[in-house]
Amino acid sequence: MHDTKEQEKQLREAAIKAAVDYYNFKHKPEQPFAPGKRISYGGRVFDEREMANLIDSSLDFWLTTGRYAEKFEKEFAEFLGVQHASLVNSGSSANLLAFMALTSPKLGERRIRRGDEVITVAAGFPTTVAPIIQYGAIPVFVDVALPTYNVDVTLLEAARSEKTKAVMLAHTLGNPFDLGAVKVFCEKHGLWLIEDNCDALGSRYFHQGDWHYTGTLGDLGTSSFYPPHHMTMGEGGAVYTNDTTLKRLVESFRDWGRDCWCPSGRDNTCGNRFTQRFGELPYGYDHKYVYSHFGYNLKVTDMQAAIGCAQLEKLSGFVAARRANWQFLRDGLSGLADRFVLPEPTENSEPSWFGFLLTVRKEAGFSREEVVNHLERKGIQTRMLFAGNLIKHPCFDEMRQSGAGFRVVGELKETDRIMNDTFWIGVYPGMKPEMLEYMVATLKEFAAR
Repeated sequence: MHDTKEQEKQLREAAIKAAVDYYNFKHKPEQPFAPGKRISYGGRVFDEREMANLIDSSLDFWLTTGRYAEKFEKEFAEFLGVQHASLVNSGSSANLLAFMALTSPKLGERRIRRGDEVITVAAGFPTTVAPIIQYGAIPVFVDVALPTYNVDVTLLEAARSEKTKAVMLAHTLGNPFDLGAVKVFCEKHGLWLIEDNCDALGSRYFHQGDWHYTGTLGDLGTSSFYPPHHMTMGEGGAVYTNDTTLKRLVESFRDWGRDCWCPSGRDNTCGNRFTQRFGELPYGYDHKYVYSHFGYNLKVTDMQAAIGCAQLEKLSGFVAARRANWQFLRDGLSGLADRFVLPEPTENSEPSWFGFLLTVRKEAGFSREEVVNHLERKGIQTRMLFAGNLIKHPCFDEMRQSGAGFRVVGELKETDRIMNDTFWIGVYPGMKPEMLEYMVATLKEFAAR
């Protein structure tokens, strides 16, 4: 037996070493940057540790959620300073589960029902809003404010009605929205708050005398681990909360809607697997096959979680690099404030930037299309601020024609401005100083022409 275990250990170590050698051969060599070479807006940053974890996990051949997922959930929650973190297969799934948890009958009168309203914005990514619509609740759109590109909190009271049950907002490109004002509003009216933190992992907000990571001040927070984000598992996401009831609801919806909370591969954690009655089922029906919700299977694989564990060790460094890169661009482009609206961090915040936003001013002498095309020709990748104005997209055509399904408060004037005049460039940790210098020089050259 001892010889068998020792042989297994040696073979595992050899497999991992081979993977590390492959990383050093294939992935580690870096090509020097030359002007005109493609500068991506984002990308994965990894080393041999991710490769070693991935191979180590694959050798177990457990494949579904397992020991690395448990390790990541524990360490991620500790990083954020929350009690619970639940891994899922994407940031979009994280938003879906955070919202669906609030529809559970177990929440009584506070549950969100079909026809209830949720305050949000249209200037963002669609999966912040999609769960609301897919469930049958009503999104209520308010405008945003520049130069933070976040919700205009002065419009919240006007947006509220007797049907309002929640606020669901994203921290735009890493810049926290005014959490102080939004929390006061939610607490005043007994509303749920979901923070879509997918673009802002590592951002902080000063509240009630202390710094807090964004995503932790609301009832629920969400993250995405897609490759361009602050850390990656390839695909993956997380929902986090300090509320144990909400944590169990999230995991029920994530795990097929089951009532049982036993970890994958374990039985009878509660000791009452065959001694309870549920609904109209016979007494003692196997608790592992009792369903309290209409759920999904949105778990992450253990191989993804293994990569995440290695990435989590680097997260603080990733955040610091993003902040430094953003500040380099902000300082370097300060002389173009007459041509562009330059981004500003929200008061009382310390952003972990996802990108560098620029809005072309009317008096700039050029259009967004012209500057974007110039940057792309020069090898600098650009992106729009996601949907721009979500309700102008084809997916809203039928809803608009029917006159039902969503509400708009006031004019979405700044949202439309973003749709027409705003774009962003990257600040991800893989950028070299000469890339940032080239980006600044290219924008200055274009503006000077």
